[in-house]
Amino acid sequence: MAERDLDNTGMLGELRRMVQTTGTVGGIAARFAGHKMGLRTTGSTYAEDLKGVLGGLKGPLMKAAQLLATIPGALPDEYAKELAELQSNAPPMGWNFVRRRMTAELGPGWEKNFRSFGREASAAASLGQVHQAILNDGRRVACKLQYPDMKAAVESDLRQFRMAIGVYHKLDNAIRQDDVVEELTERLHEELDYTREAANMRLYKTILEECPEITVPEPVDALSTRRLLTMEWVTGRGLNAAIEAGLSEEQKKRIARSLFRAWYLPLYRYGVVHGDPHMGNFTLRDDYGLNLLDFGAIRIFKPSFIKGNIDLYRALETKDKDLATQAYAAWGFTNLTSEKVDVLNEWAGFLFEPLMDNRERYIQDSENPGHGREVLSKVHDGLQRTGGVRLPREFVLVDRSAVGLGSVFMRLKVKMNWYELFQEIVGEFDEQALADRQAAAIQSARFPEPPVI
Repeated sequence: MAERDLDNTGMLGELRRMVQTTGTVGGIAARFAGHKMGLRTTGSTYAEDLKGVLGGLKGPLMKAAQLLATIPGALPDEYAKELAELQSNAPPMGWNFVRRRMTAELGPGWEKNFRSFGREASAAASLGQVHQAILNDGRRVACKLQYPDMKAAVESDLRQFRMAIGVYHKLDNAIRQDDVVEELTERLHEELDYTREAANMRLYKTILEECPEITVPEPVDALSTRRLLTMEWVTGRGLNAAIEAGLSEEQKKRIARSLFRAWYLPLYRYGVVHGDPHMGNFTLRDDYGLNLLDFGAIRIFKPSFIKGNIDLYRALETKDKDLATQAYAAWGFTNLTSEKVDVLNEWAGFLFEPLMDNRERYIQDSENPGHGREVLSKVHDGLQRTGGVRLPREFVLVDRSAVGLGSVFMRLKVKMNWYELFQEIVGEFDEQALADRQAAAIQSARFPEPPVI
């Protein structure tokens, strides 16, 4: 009964969420339409209002907005700018919710598992909140509790978000998001299952075991369920706060190298990507190593998709347009014309540029702070001119995470030889070797059900 009270996933739960969000989503659709019709005078104000509303909602609608904000041309500029900065600072649920959630997941007497349990949340995110606790054996842990009604929220929010995006697509056909929304749907459903997130953590511990400079928390399986994730507490400073306090060049280089390996090594050696590498998901250890956090948005790719990435890199490096076309086809792009490939190469070239430049440099060498947006605008206009593209779903988290990681590097303001770092990981790329490593890592992670690749 307690679980039903907390997680009403039936029609009543969806109706309640729809009442909460319908006005917001309807407003998004209307404002998209107004933007495309030239009604821009209040665009920034609407965007700021939208950010405020979504930040207070908790749940998938906010995550959907965050994701789409990173995809070129998916949203009008002012919306993308505001939503890209969106972080969940929503007020946490109170102690009554916490007590009911813990009882529902671990049963009556759940407090006997802990020497102490913090009543106040130490962090609040879009789908859940975190409490610090100490186990009876003295271990300090983090307990991540899912908010109530999240399944209903997913179903309701995504239904309405499809409506909003559908309106925008009728007015702008440069980039179709149909597969993107389907990808988002699957990833959000996965994020609701904390047993899968625990498996993702075990997967990353296996992948990064050769990187002592990166810490991945250990899940506590005996105290974890589908809606409660108990894990090792890792101590560290917020990365943003550390940057603002001041770092030496050597410290910044150590951090940048760890960040690079934490993202690129899983992707190019195991076909796995952390889809949410924003500043809040890294904390800084005392030795300037990194704690990697939040493993809900993890995507596992077919080895052929990773080979497509490598082929595209080599195609751009050698200006081999035929190889680039093959790479985009391997990613899932269809109806490719010579003009479309040229336009897509503009975007890919922007992302890969630091990895092809064999010298120490900033991640964005241009002194123009708006350079990235200018490239995006050019790509969007080019796709509009050439008939548009339908983004393959595999593109979503790679693009989102690459943009997110790049923003962290830009915040660090550090010069590195990104080419050398990339070559250390890629080396003599072998698709079969990646497939073998991936299969072994997945087996060691003990997923509750085999992940769909």
